Amino acid sequence: MGIDMHRPASRWIQGDGGRFWRAIQIAAGAALLVFCAAQAAAADGVQKLRDGNQGNDWAAFGRTYGEQHFSPLTQIQDKNVHRLGLAWSLDLEYPGNSVSAPIAVDGVVYVATGYSIVRAIDAVTGRQLWRYDPKVAEVAGPKLRNGWGIRGLAWWNGKIYVGTQEGRLIALDAKKGKPLWTVQTTSKEDVRFISGPPRVFAGKVIIGHGGADTGATRGYVTTYDAETGKQLWRFYTVPGNPADGFEDETQAMAAKTWSGKWWEFGGGGTVWNAMTYDEESDTIFLGIGNGAPWNKKLRSPGAGDDLFLCSIVALDARTGKYKWHYQVNPGESWDYNAAMDMQLATLTIGGKPRKVLMQAPKNGFFYVIDRETGKLISAEPYAKVTWAKSIDLTTGRPVEAPNVRFENGTEFELWPSPLGAHNWLPMSFSPKTGLVYIPTLELGAVYNDKGIDLKNWRRREGGSNDNAVNVRIKAEPDGGVSYLQAWDPVTQKRVWKVETPGYWSGGTLASAGNLVFQGQADGKFNAYAAATGKRLWTYNTRGAAIAPPITYSVKGKQYVTVLSGFGTSYGLFGDASAKFGWDARSQPRRVLTFALDGKGKLPPAPPFYKAKATPDPEFQPGASNITLGSTIYHQQCYICHGLEAISGGTAPDLRASMVPRVPEAFQQIVRGGAMTQTGMPGFENLSVDEVEGIRQYLRSRSQELQSAK
Repeated sequence: MGIDMHRPASRWIQGDGGRFWRAIQIAAGAALLVFCAAQAAAADGVQKLRDGNQGNDWAAFGRTYGEQHFSPLTQIQDKNVHRLGLAWSLDLEYPGNSVSAPIAVDGVVYVATGYSIVRAIDAVTGRQLWRYDPKVAEVAGPKLRNGWGIRGLAWWNGKIYVGTQEGRLIALDAKKGKPLWTVQTTSKEDVRFISGPPRVFAGKVIIGHGGADTGATRGYVTTYDAETGKQLWRFYTVPGNPADGFEDETQAMAAKTWSGKWWEFGGGGTVWNAMTYDEESDTIFLGIGNGAPWNKKLRSPGAGDDLFLCSIVALDARTGKYKWHYQVNPGESWDYNAAMDMQLATLTIGGKPRKVLMQAPKNGFFYVIDRETGKLISAEPYAKVTWAKSIDLTTGRPVEAPNVRFENGTEFELWPSPLGAHNWLPMSFSPKTGLVYIPTLELGAVYNDKGIDLKNWRRREGGSNDNAVNVRIKAEPDGGVSYLQAWDPVTQKRVWKVETPGYWSGGTLASAGNLVFQGQADGKFNAYAAATGKRLWTYNTRGAAIAPPITYSVKGKQYVTVLSGFGTSYGLFGDASAKFGWDARSQPRRVLTFALDGKGKLPPAPPFYKAKATPDPEFQPGASNITLGSTIYHQQCYICHGLEAISGGTAPDLRASMVPRVPEAFQQIVRGGAMTQTGMPGFENLSVDEVEGIRQYLRSRSQELQSAK
């Protein structure tokens, strides 16, 4: 359209020019509406994640920024929880880890299971709205060896965020399930992998990774723009090679606490789980993992704390700059990582309100820390502890027991074991009762480094769990004791305790209805009185129920959702898990949702599974490579298939498989990757002789199973 500047202004406004300006006004108005809608959506997103909101949504791993795993909803409460019934269920596929935390936003439940398969489900009807599969098994390669899949996801402003085994971070359209952007957060060539949920804060999304136990890994977290996927900042949790220069002054400071050539071993310090945000101070807190390898005598010989291993680190959330740190295990050597969930709260201590961060890490002490300064307020053991006598409140350092570092190759009986007194399944904090509800394990282990050549040690390539230390889990009656306990963080004393079956009881959810929800390995899903621990309600889920539960409200009705099925590291426990009878192939894996007066029904539970072996008359018990096979198996295979080849339900029990009878088929699966699409990775790094050794070891275990009958 042309504009005649010689026409009178009045005629121009009334004619073509008027239409032109009206079009500009309409476009500007539309742009303003879009901008305002975006601002409103962002404000709504902040409100859904903000601590102290009404609780209609469960939009993050711990519901809100402060990760208390607490809901203010009261429709379901101690007085009516007996009316709780199944509203709906949705079956999940095999294979696939289902020990994963769901989220719920605007009447839709989102779950990520297996190798990051994401589903959107109508929260009222249980109807699946969409399903997204990132095809991880097709592209993960060797990284498929290092984990079991994803443990959760995140939401922000109409997007769902999920990490993948090979290190991608993907943003999905929450309504359609279509990818909006994807970034590769790790190198495709390293052993880093993602198993934990991302966290969203202030329009940003942060993700860490695992891999410290399986390779030369240097930990870091990366923060991206939540709308575009543009990288904003990265923080390394251990320093790199000094010859390459340090990224910032914080890395230079941390390097002074290391010795030897730690960078050749990676150092570790991965942030595979715990990240918590304080909106008021715009601070992101990281829960840092263990060293790589575990044995400090090898990793960083001599004095020094090896920062920031096994630490809580506070960063400026806008820039990623270091603020403060508190290290729970200086110079650690036992896999005592601080990667367990962290809760933010305001507690009255000494008559004054204190803004605190609370954590029950693996090492058995419960820590209350001033979250503004990083100063330790209190720390007391919440489970059996032998590695330290106490935590010195003046220095913040542990008073370690003699010989805890297995000096001169001697043994030390360590409590808790490397599985921890509390692992990643989250605890919860109720501001109403002032109590923390901790899924607790009491189990010991014997440590030494006898027979390990620390001078010439090199990690086996290909994802081996070899950490330059010998660990023997201490066999207690029933394989260890687990329980749910209520802990007072102010007095640092236990208030009540309920024993639970198996090694790990499930993640917890506390609500203002005076309830604590928690599932068990035997398939029971329970509700307890938050103040007393009295069990008020139980439901047989027909499968293990150790995943973290959530609660939310849709159109005025409160729901509780939990996933059933075994997964993650529970399967490595052998007999301790196998006793529940959950077969990897047939056990139920479901999304279960409950509401008051729910009338849903589940089909009967599958038959109790007990591995059965058939005769193998051609097997030669004296085969010389059985010992080699046992060693390789317990470096490469046991994490999924179980200690001593006894499956706990995560992967099939190979003692009952016919495949080890056929050498060609076994080689094709193990070395050739013939079953990669089902989640069984290939191990081309192993030699033909090593794979044959594993085969013979499995045949020997099958023979022992047969003889035991």
